[in-house]
Amino acid sequence: MTIHKEGYKTIAICAIFFAAINLISFYFVSIHLSWLSWLIFFISLAFLLFIISFFRVPVRVPTINEKYVVCPADGKVVVIEEITDVEYFHDRRLQVSIFMSPANVHRNVNPIGGEVVYSQYHKGKYLVAWNPKSSTENERHSVVIKNNKGSLLVKQIAGAVAKRIINYLSPGQKVEQCGEMGFIKFGSRVDVLLPPGTALKVGLNQMVKGGVTVLAEW
Repeated sequence: MTIHKEGYKTIAICAIFFAAINLISFYFVSIHLSWLSWLIFFISLAFLLFIISFFRVPVRVPTINEKYVVCPADGKVVVIEEITDVEYFHDRRLQVSIFMSPANVHRNVNPIGGEVVYSQYHKGKYLVAWNPKSSTENERHSVVIKNNKGSLLVKQIAGAVAKRIINYLSPGQKVEQCGEMGFIKFGSRVDVLLPPGTALKVGLNQMVKGGVTVLAEW
C-alpha cells in the first residue's frame, strides 16, 4: 500500500495539528487531568490514522481487457437506470452509479483505454451523493473516452462532504485502461454512462473495486 500524492499536504497539516494539540495537552492539562490528555491523544491519533487511510492506494492486480468496462471507483452500486444524457451524447444512456463512503479508496481509474474526446468541469451544488439530482446539479467533472468498441462518459460528482474533485485528463489525451483518472476527496460518487443494451456485470447494492471489478461487457 502507498499514499496518494493528493494526500501529502492534508496528512502533513493533520500531523502538525496532532503534534501541537498533544504537546499542549500533556504540558498544560496532564498536570491535573492526565486521563484527559490521554483521551485527547487517542482521539487525535484515530483521526490522523483515518486521514492517512483515506489517501491509501492498495496494491491490486488490475483487470485489463478491451472487451470489458471496469469499475472506475471503489464503493457500492446505488443506481442502475436508463436516462437521457443532456450533457454530451444527447440520447438515451444506461447509467451506473457507484457511491464512495469516506472509508473507501478514493482514487479513480479509467474504465476503458482509448482517447479522451471530452473533459469538462462543472460548478454546482453539494447535495448528498445519493440524491438523484446530484448527477446534474452538483459540482462534477465529466470525461468521455472513446475507442474502437464505443464511447462512454465518466462523471466524478462531489457530495455534501466532498469539496474537491481532481481530474487529470484532457481532450486528445491517450489513456490506458485502469490508468489514473483522478481523485475525489472525502466521499462522493462516480457515474458511468454506457450505450443502452450494454451487458452489465454488476447489480444494485454490490460492492465493487476500482480497476478490478468488471462493470460491463461491450
